[in-house]
Amino acid sequence: MSRAGKMRIKKGDEVMVIAGRDKGKKGSVLRVMPAEKRLIVQGVNMVKRHTRASMASTAGIVDKEAPIHVSNVAVADPKTGKPSRVGVKTIKDGTRVRFARASGEIIDG
Repeated sequence: MSRAGKMRIKKGDEVMVIAGRDKGKKGSVLRVMPAEKRLIVQGVNMVKRHTRASMASTAGIVDKEAPIHVSNVAVADPKTGKPSRVGVKTIKDGTRVRFARASGEIIDG
């Protein structure tokens, strides 16, 4: 694993794909895998899986989301909806919050 910083994208964030086959698509983050630096985004990087019948599901070809590398997505700015980098700052009451660098809008908190 590389020594790069922590991932600044969390589950539930609205992200936009900035590189690859699904460039321009928006979706919500369903799962974050920090060890692999990957995440699963709803409706993005869809692949077909041939599944065997089990107690939980029926057999057939199923469309599902595959993990996408964190470098290929950017958080959608809450103000404009365009892709933006994420920064972290401490606000007056001492809590750390994430903000969109493009507009300065707070993402969570």
